[in-house]
Amino acid sequence: MAHGTKLNGSLRSFIERQKVFFVATAAETGTVNLSPKGADSLRILDDTRIMWLNLTGSGNETAGHVQRQNRMTLMFCAFEGDALILRLYGTVNTLHPRDAQWDAAAEAFPEMAGSRQIFEFKIDRLQTSCGTGVPLMPFQEDRVDDELLPYYADMGPEGVDAYWRKKNTTTIDGFDTGLFED
Repeated sequence: MAHGTKLNGSLRSFIERQKVFFVATAAETGTVNLSPKGADSLRILDDTRIMWLNLTGSGNETAGHVQRQNRMTLMFCAFEGDALILRLYGTVNTLHPRDAQWDAAAEAFPEMAGSRQIFEFKIDRLQTSCGTGVPLMPFQEDRVDDELLPYYADMGPEGVDAYWRKKNTTTIDGFDTGLFED
């Protein structure tokens, strides 16, 4: 098991090979959230910073939690190849489409319907573990292009805005997600 505060070349390469990663957040009270993320939604900025694009979903727990407790854990598991688990612990800055920095940050990603937030993650600490308890599961295909993105593209910007207002403004614990300015 390795510990540290910065990525190295082999860890960067490991992250870049993964098809899915997991995001964990918690406010000071209420529900702990763990979400799988995929698509072409993660960029390594340098050895201490990662940026990831959060697409619209049925909830918005991550955003609500970091509004209250600015901490996050990212976890990467090797489902193919050599066994490894990498956990990154850190804090985030949240960008919304309304923010002046959004356009510059969003240029790092392909255009995706329903893009909701960009989280700029600062690594405070990292940890690796063996990962031999994680099953081997070869990648088949991504559902994003055939299911998720067309769903939000068909809604159009006004439909996505209405969806956000209906389903993404508060967490299941009632915390504001910061999606809309007050």
